[in-house]
Parts: sequence; C-alpha cells; structure tokens
Amino acid sequence: MGTQSEKLQIENILSSRGRVKIIKVLAKEEELNISEIVKRVRLNHSTVAQHLGYLCKVGIIQEKTFGRIRIYRLKTENAKVRALKTLFSLWES
Repeated sequence: MGTQSEKLQIENILSSRGRVKIIKVLAKEEELNISEIVKRVRLNHSTVAQHLGYLCKVGIIQEKTFGRIRIYRLKTENAKVRALKTLFSLWES
C-alpha cells in the first residue's frame, strides 16, 4: 500500500476534487477504462491519468491491462477502500 513515506492519508485522497470524482465514479461503476472515466468526471486525459497513477500507487485502485486497454477498479479487498465506497454510497443516497 504505497511506500512508507507515501503512507495513505485520507486528507491526501479527499483533498483533490478530481480524485474524489474518480473514486465516486468507480464506486458506482465497478470497472472503467480511462476514456470512460475522463468522460464521466469531465477532466482532461492527462489530469485523470495523473490521479489514477497516484491512486494506484497508494493502493486505492487497481489497474488491469488487456493489450492496449487499461481497466481501473476500486481495490475493494482493502477495508479503507470499502469504507470510502460506503461513505460515497451513503452520501449519494
């Protein structure tokens, strides 16, 4: 789950509107490719790619590659990620 110096802090995850939007979209949709995430969060491709890279590095999301296609999903086997998913679900209901 990230490096020791890159310890997962909720402030770092929730301090970025872009990251929050990405997590919310993945919490609803389970798995999406980057193009679909870009479309749904209404941010540019490079910004989304940066956020996805950070979220992968700290263990919030997982990337699966099928040839040139990369699919992203929340790492729901992580209890902290499940808690975030529950938070967004409760907040949206």
